[in-house]
Amino acid sequence: MDTITAQDVHDAATRITGRIRRTPVLGIGPGRWLKLEQLQHTGSFKARGAFNRQLAARERGELDPSRGIVAASGGNAGLAHAYAAAQLGVPATVFVPETAPAVKVARLGALGADVRLVGSEYAVAYEAAVGFAEAKGAVFCHAYDQPEIAAGAGTLALELLEDVPDVDTVVVAVGGGGLFAGVAAALEGRVRVVAVEPVGAPTLHRALAAGEPVDVAVSGVAADSLGARSVGAIAFDLAQRSDPVSLLVDDASITAARSDLWSRFRVVAEHGAAAAWAGVSAYGPAEGERVAVVVCGANTDPSTL
Repeated sequence: MDTITAQDVHDAATRITGRIRRTPVLGIGPGRWLKLEQLQHTGSFKARGAFNRQLAARERGELDPSRGIVAASGGNAGLAHAYAAAQLGVPATVFVPETAPAVKVARLGALGADVRLVGSEYAVAYEAAVGFAEAKGAVFCHAYDQPEIAAGAGTLALELLEDVPDVDTVVVAVGGGGLFAGVAAALEGRVRVVAVEPVGAPTLHRALAAGEPVDVAVSGVAADSLGARSVGAIAFDLAQRSDPVSLLVDDASITAARSDLWSRFRVVAEHGAAAAWAGVSAYGPAEGERVAVVVCGANTDPSTL
């Protein structure tokens, strides 16, 4: 089964150096920090995994400069893969559902991607992308459940450790689990990880209860970024190994947390990223516990802040 270790994350960090931004850590009070990953290229942590996946494929001779990469995502992953491909000078084909917002389709096109509208659900776009990869020889780039994707995401935890070496706990939002998996691998045996999900998309929470990944119905304010129907196999494996604290937060808490990040710290966060901040209250840190929260994305309508 595919999995990752701390070494994979360190290898990813070496590989993507110079390609991604080292995002800052903001101290917001005694024993509290925000890792401002929403300042990353394309507005989310996804650029880390996108570069790691594509650069690793190029190292192995798999990335044909004429065929490029293919992904299925109308959201942060698609934007990240399109951006990375443009930086590496290879074509990107991105399959998105016909229901994808026009603004996201336009952003993908602006990054140079060949956008293909297919079906009314993500699953249809995903199958089309897999078929395209097989037929055309393009490198398939998953949104979250590939070792190089997850390891790349975990590089932000290495930066956090350098900036806050005595951190006790790191709080992350979970959708498909690529970010959680990377962070858990990077911090395994050293730092507690709190995995926060919306009550409307409890993929990891349900998987842990069932003993295996299961499909869940998805709804709620964060469904655009934390809307995977099942947690990835890599994330589930890391969850079994690292025994994270798994928490659920409701839409009201997420919305309030998003407003709080803006009003108190002038940090712009999409609802999915705000879920992690909402999770701090649900977790209830012990006295003196040093907690860092990953603000993982900012692709949101600022007029709604």
